[in-house]
Amino acid sequence: MKTPLSSLETRLLLACASALLIACLGPAVAQYDHYHAFADQRVWWGIPHAMDVLSNIPFAVGGIWGLVQLWRHRLARSAQRYLSALFFLGLVVTALCSSVYHWQPGDGGLVFDRLGIVLAFAGLLGLALADRVSDRAGLAMMAVVLVCGPYAVGVWVFSGNLLPWAVLQGGGMLLLLCLAWCPPAAETWGIRLGTVIVVYSLAKLLELGDHSVFAWTGGWVSGHSLKHALAALAAWPVLVAMRPQKPVHNGPRSRRAALPALAWRITLFAIFSIAACANRMCATALFGIRK
Repeated sequence: MKTPLSSLETRLLLACASALLIACLGPAVAQYDHYHAFADQRVWWGIPHAMDVLSNIPFAVGGIWGLVQLWRHRLARSAQRYLSALFFLGLVVTALCSSVYHWQPGDGGLVFDRLGIVLAFAGLLGLALADRVSDRAGLAMMAVVLVCGPYAVGVWVFSGNLLPWAVLQGGGMLLLLCLAWCPPAAETWGIRLGTVIVVYSLAKLLELGDHSVFAWTGGWVSGHSLKHALAALAAWPVLVAMRPQKPVHNGPRSRRAALPALAWRITLFAIFSIAACANRMCATALFGIRK
């Protein structure tokens, strides 16, 4: 006999249906001009755009480390084990695909870059749902992302419409934000999703400030290179949670307790960083300081 959907699973199904409608019926969104014009164009040891290429190494390190830990420890909860394996494998594939793309930036390479991200994203979202809702919710989300992710990339390739991809990424992070405030399900790992969200947000800020960061550091490092290194830290909360330990059981807990101390520290760092950026922008506007 099939178990009926829980209230959380029903809400998740409605949210996914809403996101699908937005992706299919929403206005077309074009990728902005000069997307491939990254700030750091330096060539090292014959490697073009060397820092943007080499900064993908942390993805590979985190992915391989996670796969090794899964092999070493015979962890319970097979669904979380399989989903985390997909996540770590996705990090390794992302490192490879992103390096190929940044070697010679262009739409063709970007297709492979985004397909690599789909693997890691499917594993991460599925893992988060298995941790907070249920195994079947996590496995279902994994399947949805693995189907919708390549479809979103295909829509962009053939029509130039980036909206489905934006909905997939933005909706996925919004889902993680909601799940971060939910207590872990019984006998799960209790992954600190708050840390993942903060790391992703900071990485996005660095990506948007690629040229500004490159100018502020005197041409030492670009925002996009730092984005790669920081985004790879999303593997850390999963690595910490999967260490052999007592399973988490449901119980009363405050909302603040759902976020780890590290996440709060990183949040404070993010606030100060944003304030510094705002101060720099104001100085640029008022006193004509060039980037």
